[in-house]
Amino acid sequence: MRLYFELSPNTEPVPWDYQHFLIGTLHKWLGRNELHDGVSLYSLSWLSYGERKGDALNFPNGAKWFVSFFDADVCKKVLSSTLTDPEVCCGMTVTDIQIRESPQFNEAQRFVVSTPVLIRTFDGKGLKHLTYNDADANRLLTQTLQTKLKQAGIDDPTARIEFDRTYPNPKTKLVTIKGIHNKASLCPVVVQGSRETVSFAWDVGVGHSTGSGFGALC
Repeated sequence: MRLYFELSPNTEPVPWDYQHFLIGTLHKWLGRNELHDGVSLYSLSWLSYGERKGDALNFPNGAKWFVSFFDADVCKKVLSSTLTDPEVCCGMTVTDIQIRESPQFNEAQRFVVSTPVLIRTFDGKGLKHLTYNDADANRLLTQTLQTKLKQAGIDDPTARIEFDRTYPNPKTKLVTIKGIHNKASLCPVVVQGSRETVSFAWDVGVGHSTGSGFGALC
């Protein structure tokens, strides 16, 4: 289940690395919870329609933002909290909310990514970030999906994710959240498996740290 938010224009400059504000707002709405420290069965986008203004971002016509959850009850809790406390960040508040049930997709579905896909692994020397052109990237994307499916109680050994290698303009992006640098990929992905699995991926996102704004799917 997904909530699409429309936000009012900002009254204060929005920093380039604003993502931690969105994470904080979401957990404010959730209240005391264990979601932040566990496997993220949810995802969130970044803000849309920003313009550069000096050393910050400006949203003169407001912004759009979405959050998605596998657990519909958690989604409804966020919706209820938003209605009583609509403030997001930098003077922006929620002015409208649209609810969308998880769609039914094909058993092999290509998705454009709303936010960069993060893949992390340990290579013996420390933490390494993989991108779309690394040989092990698809295996780790699939492994992460399987872990989340297991956490959700879904058994689908056919589940698989891979980057769309035919996409002509893949990019990497360095994203900094609270001083931590993350190298991630902007490239469409193809999710394969049961229809339930593909809808699940649309809800929870792909790759690591979907609860911190990575790997959200359009």
